[in-house]
Amino acid sequence: MTTRLHFPYQFDGRGRTRDDDEATWIRGLIEQVVFTAPGERVMRPDFGSGLRELVFAPNSPELAATTQFLVQGALQQWLADLITVEAVEVEAVDSRLSVTVQYLIRRTETRQRDSFVKGAPA
Repeated sequence: MTTRLHFPYQFDGRGRTRDDDEATWIRGLIEQVVFTAPGERVMRPDFGSGLRELVFAPNSPELAATTQFLVQGALQQWLADLITVEAVEVEAVDSRLSVTVQYLIRRTETRQRDSFVKGAPA
């Protein structure tokens, strides 16, 4: 069995590294891709979506489409062996950023829809 480390890294009740089931582990991977800025990872400078740089850009239909394209492209680039991305919705309101991703876990053919939020509450 493969160990799937919990994100963010934590210890379990026994003092050991906490691991997760596959769906929870994949959700953590998606969150890492979505909210990591390119250049933030030392050995993988192209890892991430660049989403946070667009939060304070003026809202427009073009920006929304570009943002969705960037996020979907990053998820397909980094997680294509684990998931099939079906839809991405991005919403930026003031300093709050919400991303909803609908995807299919390839190994189990399970469809998931998860939301990820960063910033101040609405």
